[in-house]
Amino acid sequence: MLKAVILIGGPQKGTRFRPLSFEVPKPLFPVAGVPMLQHHIEACSKVPNLKEILLIGFYQPNEALSRFLVTAQQEFKVAIRYLQEFSALGTGGGIYHFRDQILSGGPHAFFVMNADVCSEFPLLQMLDFQKAHEETHRYIMLGTTANRKQSLNYGCIVAKVDSQEVLHYVEKPSTFISDIINCGIYLFSPSIFQHIAEVFQRNQQELQLEENSSWQRTEVIRLEQDVFTALAGRGQLYVYKTDGFWSQIKSAGSAIYASRLYLNQYHTTHPERLSLTENSGPTILGNVYIHPTAKVDPSAVLGPNVSVGMGVVVGAGVRIRESIILHGAVLQDHSCVLNTIVGWDSSIGRWARVEGTPSDPNPNDPYAKMDSETLFREGKLTPSITILGCNVSIPAEVVILNSIVLPHKELSRSFKNQIIL
Repeated sequence: MLKAVILIGGPQKGTRFRPLSFEVPKPLFPVAGVPMLQHHIEACSKVPNLKEILLIGFYQPNEALSRFLVTAQQEFKVAIRYLQEFSALGTGGGIYHFRDQILSGGPHAFFVMNADVCSEFPLLQMLDFQKAHEETHRYIMLGTTANRKQSLNYGCIVAKVDSQEVLHYVEKPSTFISDIINCGIYLFSPSIFQHIAEVFQRNQQELQLEENSSWQRTEVIRLEQDVFTALAGRGQLYVYKTDGFWSQIKSAGSAIYASRLYLNQYHTTHPERLSLTENSGPTILGNVYIHPTAKVDPSAVLGPNVSVGMGVVVGAGVRIRESIILHGAVLQDHSCVLNTIVGWDSSIGRWARVEGTPSDPNPNDPYAKMDSETLFREGKLTPSITILGCNVSIPAEVVILNSIVLPHKELSRSFKNQIIL
């Protein structure tokens, strides 16, 4: 029997995802037409004998999350539960805190995944890799190749060429160590908890030596820095390298990139989700997802890489490219939306142009990843995807360029390179 744990984090993170994370917990943000988490859950549901998926995070239980869990359980026929941490415990602290729940029913192994990654999720291949070396391969991390410069932003893995045993692991090193990076997807046998317990006990001992420390700090354990660094070189941690797509979803720009990767995958997994140009419908270029309840004028042109949410209205002559349009938004006639996320219930006036700058990885470098851009560089807003928060109203005939507009704003003029509070 197998289980899966998805680490969904909580409200204080996802600051790079504002203002979108104000409206919905980031793991429920729609990527390629479905909540980010649903891609993980669907991958888990295809693993034979996987009996339960546990979500661990410190979001207050809320209606959106509960509703999502109920529909996902029905759709994927797998038990899903949410376990709420009392505070942020780190990637290892959360699973250690809920170890009894994870181990109940006696799973022989369990997956752990971060919610903010998009991937082909080669879970079956990871299982085969573990089965082929049952004696030794107790802990497996998914790795992928990055380019040298970008590898410094990730956990770097040095492994033996023949056996893929991890000899050395460094989280975000200051100099180049390896171009194999950690994807944030793991397969563990239950004995991993002994190693996490060692860290917990070490934290406790260190705290006893300090006078005024908080007890909570003993429970904060990071899988990457505290556990993997120690396990590397001890013959127990292995890396399974994937050539499939993988990206982090940290910023709004990376959500649009993840959407592109998933839409592309739909050709094999969900062709029914991809829209096609039909005689009476809009012109579709490349991969486009349109929710069945959206109303799109036949003279509109959409794509590539567009996803249109529930109840969206797209007027005559509208052009949308490389964008996510969230539910209830209205794009009036002849407006143009490029490299933008349009928030829930926002409206864009006639002949208005809303445009961002893509922050895509270099297409000529097969190993390039998303750069985690800072919002500002030299005091200026870095040009990136334009984001309209929920319920933003853009008047007719204005241009909004490279800007972030907070929720519930009515703009009266054009803006460029600004955060509009």
